[in-house]
Amino acid sequence: MIRTSRAVIVIALSICLSAISARAADEQPQRPGLPAGADLAGRKKIVFLSGKPSHGYAQHEQYAGDMLLAKDLNENVPGVVCEVYKHEWPKDEHAFDGAAAIVIFCDGGPGHMAIPHLKELGELMDKGVGLGCIHYAVELPKGKAGDDFKKWIGGYFETFFSVNPTWTGHFAEIPQEEVTRGVHPFSTHDEWYYHMRFRDNMEGVTPILSAVPPDSTRQGKDDAHGGNPAVRAGIGKNEPETTVWVATRDNNGRGFGCTGAHFHFNWAQNDFRKTILNSVLWIAHVEVPRDGVQSKTPTVDELLENLDPKAEPKDFSKEKLQQEIEEMNRAQGANAAK
Repeated sequence: MIRTSRAVIVIALSICLSAISARAADEQPQRPGLPAGADLAGRKKIVFLSGKPSHGYAQHEQYAGDMLLAKDLNENVPGVVCEVYKHEWPKDEHAFDGAAAIVIFCDGGPGHMAIPHLKELGELMDKGVGLGCIHYAVELPKGKAGDDFKKWIGGYFETFFSVNPTWTGHFAEIPQEEVTRGVHPFSTHDEWYYHMRFRDNMEGVTPILSAVPPDSTRQGKDDAHGGNPAVRAGIGKNEPETTVWVATRDNNGRGFGCTGAHFHFNWAQNDFRKTILNSVLWIAHVEVPRDGVQSKTPTVDELLENLDPKAEPKDFSKEKLQQEIEEMNRAQGANAAK
């Protein structure tokens, strides 16, 4: 009986220690694409923050998306070191020491992971640290949080003003900017938020990806996310809406916002991915290469890496996903050849 009790205690302690070890590992930043012991001297530090799991399979894959982007930069840009924190704000008070930029990919609204840390984030912004927000992370409550992010990245999703429909964005005209180097016209089907609350007169804000949403996306009734009079006023006018932008601050700090990336597999679209990789470099004050950040199209297996634990749809197949990857990049090949 005594031996049995001791065995039970040992097993329980082993389970607890394993859980603690796993938890500690999650709290440490990952540096995907960099070998252990890599020389980090002279590299600019970029910190990626990911929110907790949410939504359905391959949607809001904030950790997996951060890991994919960070890996591409670590492997292809010698001047940076990208660190990824999983599912929560860093507990390490030195996490942002020496950071040139921060990228936040998390669920937004009142539960936005940055809201409890606005003071800390503001101090970093005052030092000129860059800030980028991806998808839901651009949504902040109206008031102090929204005003702060409008100041830091140029704009934000304001409820009852902005909308979050799913539609196919045809980005036919790409402006000539540093962050669009090597980017060609492309299309993706995504939850492209639009009608952001930007700074007055778009001061310091430069649209990067803009497209004309179908009128069907403007017809929603008054709702925090679905419709409002200002959006409905654009029906029939074929007005382009900005879905990705960059911004400068008075202290030379930089920011960007991207409203897409609801669907994780869209990171396989080469021009979309390049736009965001370029933007991350830009906010860190790293010169964007002449042809943009070069990264290979992720394989199916690479896209499936680091996904949050969610039920896989019954109709999912790797073969079908491979076909989707090829299709979303087929037009890109034609545009690049022009």
